[in-house]
Amino acid sequence: MQTSDAELEKLHLEAEASIPVFSYKKPESVERGKGFIRLGKSPLIKGVVQVVKKNGGENNLHYHTTVDTFWMVLKGRCRFYGPDDVVIGEFGPHEGTITPRFSRYWFENCGDGELELLQVAAHVPGAKNGGRTDVSAQKFDVGSGQYFEAGKTEKV
Repeated sequence: MQTSDAELEKLHLEAEASIPVFSYKKPESVERGKGFIRLGKSPLIKGVVQVVKKNGGENNLHYHTTVDTFWMVLKGRCRFYGPDDVVIGEFGPHEGTITPRFSRYWFENCGDGELELLQVAAHVPGAKNGGRTDVSAQKFDVGSGQYFEAGKTEKV
């Protein structure tokens, strides 16, 4: 299907008017096992930093049906596992992995302090959520995390 020049210009203007700009700073008030700092999102992608407390924010084996996720450690150390607790990898700052949708995994903070983990999720077009499916019992109640918004900055 061919898009007319006028239709294309309208799509350009709508997209350009919705470009989010953000600034990340770890909140001082992450008191529970895990904090989620929302950086920004579009209909297809979402960026979050997870702050995972030592011995408090680990999760369980699960998978997502509607999202591929890119993970990169900003601070601390984390270990990703697959089925049967097989280690996918252990990562420090500026290292990470990608979990394609339907891949089963879980991760834990394996460092000495808090973990700051960048999560960039690419959603299947039209998906309303990540399609999370638990394979084992939750170690951390996913719904009990603290949620924060990143600072908004001016577009240059």
